[in-house]
Amino acid sequence: MISNQMTFEEIVKSIGQKKYESIYFLYGDEPYFIDYIAHLLEENVLGEAEKAFNQVVLYGKDVQMSSVIDEARQFPMMSERKVIIVKEAQDIKSWDELISYLEKPAPQTLLVFAYKYKKPDKRTKFYKALEKSALVFESNHYTKIRSQPG
Repeated sequence: MISNQMTFEEIVKSIGQKKYESIYFLYGDEPYFIDYIAHLLEENVLGEAEKAFNQVVLYGKDVQMSSVIDEARQFPMMSERKVIIVKEAQDIKSWDELISYLEKPAPQTLLVFAYKYKKPDKRTKFYKALEKSALVFESNHYTKIRSQPG
């Protein structure tokens, strides 16, 4: 179901329909949309009982990419999937380590990167691999939310 061209509304709708991607890479200079999507995933993918063992929130400044990958490769406990949310992902330094995971992501894991206030270098091998295997969403001041009628 990977489509790199999903709008904010389409992402929110797919989450509401419980249609999830394996990897979400949310980036840009407008944190509102990044936080909103990450929060939706954090609150809605797993039930309360599943979250204790199967949901992990990490922070980019405190974690190495190798630890994120190790966590993502683990199997969920008494649940269909595992959710890993990496907040402040722009502080991670070793993005190239993620390439092998991107080529073969764990089917039981939903991995979310909230990469704020910056843009990744789109010329890198990492970014090209990311585009092939993840939902990549750019949040900026021009991100539109369609107004609801009435």
